[in-house]
Amino acid sequence: MDQTEVIKALAALAQPVRLQVFRELVVAGAEGLTPSALAQSLNVPANTLSFHLKELTNAGLITQERISRNLIYRAAYDQMNSLLSFLTENCCQGAECSLQQPKNVCAC
Repeated sequence: MDQTEVIKALAALAQPVRLQVFRELVVAGAEGLTPSALAQSLNVPANTLSFHLKELTNAGLITQERISRNLIYRAAYDQMNSLLSFLTENCCQGAECSLQQPKNVCAC
């Protein structure tokens, strides 16, 4: 992940509804969620949610798949992990870091 992609991802997550949507999709796992399930869970109007899903998709943080008549959205775990790696790449100036690695890095 390069700096331009990181900036785009962080900008997308800097909006409260988009951050909630992304976190909800991370929790949902590989099964993903439909827009209607997300709208109901987060109490967000469908048209507002559609805008935020588009922004997260454009930032590469979520994926969209059509299954029959339904759209399924999923967190893009590879991008999420790349973002975390970029942010912690030079932790402790390259010295052995006394900080513990996050236990919840996703391997989905």
